[in-house]
Amino acid sequence: MTTKKKASNSKPRRFVVRNSGIHGKGVFALTRIPAGTRLIEYKGERLTEKQVDRRYAKDDSPHTFLFALDDGMVIDATYGGSSARWINHSCAPNCEAVDDEDRIYIETLRAIRPGEELSYDYGIELEERHTPAMKRYYECRCGARRCRGTILSDKRKK
Repeated sequence: MTTKKKASNSKPRRFVVRNSGIHGKGVFALTRIPAGTRLIEYKGERLTEKQVDRRYAKDDSPHTFLFALDDGMVIDATYGGSSARWINHSCAPNCEAVDDEDRIYIETLRAIRPGEELSYDYGIELEERHTPAMKRYYECRCGARRCRGTILSDKRKK
């Protein structure tokens, strides 16, 4: 008996989610990915900041799948999120988050090698003072040579 192979029009997978040395899960390249490649959209439920505050009022973990947009809306990738939610922070990122008409895409900043973990700088902005305790709460584990020790944005560069 002969079996026919199904014709596939889809591109080969460029990345996969697996355990990460940075934090929990991460996203890793399966193939070489050129610089300037739009990889994936950061998807999820769209909420107002008030809805997010209500939803996570009792959650004191800095680990969420929230992405704040300039228009005051927030994407909560816990609900309906894509694999982009597993891309970890790095102080020396190889990707960046790009806002294109209130949709967030992850794009490569440079060529990515197979096996390399994808990352972008979360640059979390908080209005309050970045105390040592706050920086520990938002600790970075990227391992970059010039790691700033926190996933918070550097207020001095603003």
